[in-house]
Amino acid sequence: MASLVLFQMFGLLLLLPKTPLLASSLSLPSVLKPGSSLSVENKDDLLISPNGLFTAGFYSVGDNAYCFGVWFTKPLSDNSHTIVWMANRDVPVNGKRSKLSVLKSGNLVLRDAAQPLPIWTTNIIDSTKPAQLIMNNTGNLYLQNQDNQTIWESFGSPTDTLLPLQKLTKNTPLVSSRSLTNYSSGFYKLYFDSDNVIRLAYNGPSVAGTYWPDPKITAWVSGRSTWASRRTAVLDLSGHFVSSDSLFFNTSDSENQSVRRLTVDVDGNFRAYSLDESKGIWKVTWQAISDTCRVHGICGENSTCSIGPNQDRRCSCIPNHKMINHTDWSYGCKPEFNTTLCGNGEDDFLHFPHYDFYGYEAKFVRNTTLDECKQACLSVCNCKGFHYNFETDGYYSCYVKFKLINGFRTVSSNGSMYLKVPKSVFPLSKSKSIVQGDSLICSHKLPTIQIDRAYEKNPKNESVKFLMIFTYVFGALETICILYFFYRTRSPSTTRQGYLQAATGFQRFSYAELKKATNNFSKEIGRGGGGIVYKGQFSNNRVGAVKLLKEFGNNQGEAGLLSEISTLGRLNHMNLIDMWGYCAETKHKLLVYEYMENGSLAQNLHSSKLDWDKRFDIALGTAKGLAYLHEECLEWVLHCDVKPHNILLDCDWNPKVADFGVSKLLDRDVTLNSVFTRARGTRGYMAPEWLFLNHPITSKVDVYSYGVVMLQMITGRSPACDQSAESKGRLDRWVKEKMIAAGGKNDWITEVIDVTVDGKYDKRKMEILIKVALRCSEEDKDARPTMSQVVDMLLHVEDHSDY
Repeated sequence: MASLVLFQMFGLLLLLPKTPLLASSLSLPSVLKPGSSLSVENKDDLLISPNGLFTAGFYSVGDNAYCFGVWFTKPLSDNSHTIVWMANRDVPVNGKRSKLSVLKSGNLVLRDAAQPLPIWTTNIIDSTKPAQLIMNNTGNLYLQNQDNQTIWESFGSPTDTLLPLQKLTKNTPLVSSRSLTNYSSGFYKLYFDSDNVIRLAYNGPSVAGTYWPDPKITAWVSGRSTWASRRTAVLDLSGHFVSSDSLFFNTSDSENQSVRRLTVDVDGNFRAYSLDESKGIWKVTWQAISDTCRVHGICGENSTCSIGPNQDRRCSCIPNHKMINHTDWSYGCKPEFNTTLCGNGEDDFLHFPHYDFYGYEAKFVRNTTLDECKQACLSVCNCKGFHYNFETDGYYSCYVKFKLINGFRTVSSNGSMYLKVPKSVFPLSKSKSIVQGDSLICSHKLPTIQIDRAYEKNPKNESVKFLMIFTYVFGALETICILYFFYRTRSPSTTRQGYLQAATGFQRFSYAELKKATNNFSKEIGRGGGGIVYKGQFSNNRVGAVKLLKEFGNNQGEAGLLSEISTLGRLNHMNLIDMWGYCAETKHKLLVYEYMENGSLAQNLHSSKLDWDKRFDIALGTAKGLAYLHEECLEWVLHCDVKPHNILLDCDWNPKVADFGVSKLLDRDVTLNSVFTRARGTRGYMAPEWLFLNHPITSKVDVYSYGVVMLQMITGRSPACDQSAESKGRLDRWVKEKMIAAGGKNDWITEVIDVTVDGKYDKRKMEILIKVALRCSEEDKDARPTMSQVVDMLLHVEDHSDY
């Protein structure tokens, strides 16, 4: 009887997840002591939770490629294991001499073969006490020091999976795997947005954007709340999911004590799974998106997604396009024909009912005819087609597309897609069906990927061997000293530049090449606080703009270069400047951009070339570019120096926002008022909150600058000018004074607009434009709209009665 009681007490101890008694009383394999290691070569070097449910160790992810992770111990019916966490998913280690070690300082370090620097570490800076690594019953791998404090845990840095009782917070997003056989970071992300709402977002090779909840409707309509005091969500053991943004759901088998997980899958959907232990399979018990074709990026550009008769999802290239990568649909399709010039009458439209491509509109026309919509597309040089949709208000709207992405087919659609194709291929296009294509690969029995295992030699060890051989052969101490001096003083710039090129993917130019292209920097086309811009003619006959960065002390020139490259490398929008490459040779640091034929807005403000229609298009395009920076890309980018000099105009007078040298790339969840140590921008365009240390800096600083630029375009006056003693130099105050003096009449418009601008204008439309600009330049940042709201107001300016 006594032995039975002791056995029951021991069983209860096994169920406790985190207790010092458990960690100290149990020997390996659930605990790794300070100073100990797990080796990739020893297959028995594993940590197993006391209940046997989870295992931690090195997991094979390819040919001679291993990641350290946590997985469910029991294999599935196909003998595979389900990974729930990985430390080094993007940098696998070698199958020999790689180790995970618990240092006596309390840090956890993963080393790849004989590489001098660790591949991954917990990097606990203030850790000085020894700690032990523990695998507990909930699947959490954690470090616990001598004071029984948890100083690091895998639950705090998830990969693509949440386990029951593991919290999703603002600092712990989930990122999908690249594919079913490639565990590296994929294109889909579940995270808490800056408005406190859980969202799913796509960050693909060329575009990015959120798709769940439905971006067409507000968070409130989706049943979410943006007024949470904290950002957290958790799935309990009974299958109930609770989130601070009012997202609640129960799994289909709730109340059953099943083994569960929540995963952002490789197809971009967020699902809950329960383990059917008798069959050895995972069953879906809840999913975020029922129509999986609504997941963005699933089929790539110039392709569409459709659901087959057996509920299988299929991707298809649109007619006269072919698949780019036959193993990955996310790369999309490319045209088999040469695109025609703008407005040359050589295009026609191919009609596809019940198809749509979400987003990427170059133009929106409300309440229009089909012929007018076709003309609207033909008037836009980069128009790929248009969506003609019957709205619930009883009229048709036209959505002109400059990219064909997120295509899908649905019988519930009230519209049709019209693809622009050359007349020469039009008869062939009509004979092709858009629904022909290939199914997505969904099998779990895919071949293991092959990962190139190329290792750098340890420079220290190689140098020692070289010196020993040299000493034995020649015995010349003086030569050894010279080699040692050379080794100690050689510049690491080559290594850094190689890393920079690999990290950005941009072309790397030599200084001599750029000097030749710019004819020894002879034709200056612009200058600013960050450097001088020259026109360059390259060997492939492309014309570009070469920005020579100024030399700064303390490596500020290089910091500015890295800032622009890291920022622009994540952005893709028709109203943002396109960067081609860079140069970083000793003190020479340059950036290469596309060349803008019509220069900057500042150069054209007082010319006769910009009529009122062009000015309106420039205002709208600039707003779209800034809205993308603030809200559509996965990272939040503040420009911080919006002004006419940084708005460039191409040959068709389309605007592109440029010069991100002083921009700040921020994580959406960083405390904003702690990241800026000095004011940024240009006098006259800077928001008032820059002047106060205790005011948080948000995207509203760009909104303010944009409002000033709009007023400058409308009035023709510089914001730095002192228009009157009463206005105190503020352009918006001067305009408001004119409005108040008019006493409710609209005669004040003629007093504030630039009379030198050619062309007629609609007084009502102009009044709304000015009021939008005034709202943007409000002194109170909370009174300013967001840039997406500005875009909406400008797109529907003729439909709104008041702002």
